[in-house]
Amino acid sequence: MDAFSTISGFVGGGLGYLLPFVLVLGVVVFVHESGHFWVGRLFGTRIEAFSIGFGRAIAKWKDRHGTEWKVGWLPLGGYVKFWGDEDATSLPNKERLERIAADPDAATSFHFKPLWQRALIVAAGPFTNFLFAVIVFAGLYMASGIASFPPVVGSVIEGSAAQRAGLQPGDRILKVDGETISDFAEIQRLMLLNGGSPVALETERRGEPQQVVVTPTRIESTDRFGNKYSVFQLGIGSPGLDSATWKRLGPIEALNQSVSQVYFFVEHTFTFLGRLIMGREDPKMLSGPLGIAKTSGEVAKLGTVALIQLMAILSVSVGLLNLFPIPMLDGGHLLYYGIEAVRRRPLGERAQEYGLRIGLALVLSLMLFATWNDVMRIFWS
Repeated sequence: MDAFSTISGFVGGGLGYLLPFVLVLGVVVFVHESGHFWVGRLFGTRIEAFSIGFGRAIAKWKDRHGTEWKVGWLPLGGYVKFWGDEDATSLPNKERLERIAADPDAATSFHFKPLWQRALIVAAGPFTNFLFAVIVFAGLYMASGIASFPPVVGSVIEGSAAQRAGLQPGDRILKVDGETISDFAEIQRLMLLNGGSPVALETERRGEPQQVVVTPTRIESTDRFGNKYSVFQLGIGSPGLDSATWKRLGPIEALNQSVSQVYFFVEHTFTFLGRLIMGREDPKMLSGPLGIAKTSGEVAKLGTVALIQLMAILSVSVGLLNLFPIPMLDGGHLLYYGIEAVRRRPLGERAQEYGLRIGLALVLSLMLFATWNDVMRIFWS
């Protein structure tokens, strides 16, 4: 398919991508900002605005507390604006704060709150994203259940690392690097985190124990929508649907499983970033708004459950990204508060301003790079 046909198809199916994208990102952003909002309210903080999206408001109203709720036309984020903020970045406005200081209600301003309260309000956004993901996964595990496949080799890809190591269909994998395996999905997760390092496998073939060392190789695959991706794999397939067992989990088991799932996503992200910094991952794997929109549209075709799962996964990503110690993000504010706790006074206004500029440049550069990757992957791949 040439670039023109791809562009025509993408634009022609715009609503099919746009509506799921706005829904998925809107829910995730609402969850994130709600964390800031409700913990702020818990500490009696005056909140001027709660916005989903940026730019001119297409809908807005005020609640009984005087907070203006807005929906912006550009659905790429959101913000909670506290009394005394300069703008959506929550940096203080010096002139406004001087006037607020003389106000009898000055204690309700975010910027006059104790350091620990400000830190909790800021941290509440990302951690609400994590909590949301845990609740969603737990709910799905209780309602729909979870499939489990035995750790048995169903097939071996021709020319793969598994074939070179002598693995055969029917082999049961007992341990990977000393870690006991009870589900085929555990093997896949470990390979995603592996990065191409040799792994020691303990297997069983017709009742006879065996040991083998395999070095996963990067294999390029194509998903059901035609998107190409490459990950490190052993080169083995699961034993098939006939061997699967489906189980609905109870509340405690579902909660444990969902926490493990969220932890895996976080671990996988840090592993990927570490390999990216060391030059062992392709920067083209980074995706931006266009990639999320395309994925949302594709996943929406699989049904409501799949779209809800995507919301949970994206919620983890948004929460984790916001904890990075980059000025402008929540992690940057927490970094400032950590410095303030050590120095016993805030950073100077100029230092905060320069930090914000650097953070803004980093975030915009990353977004532009990721968007360029999306354009090349969607329209010219």
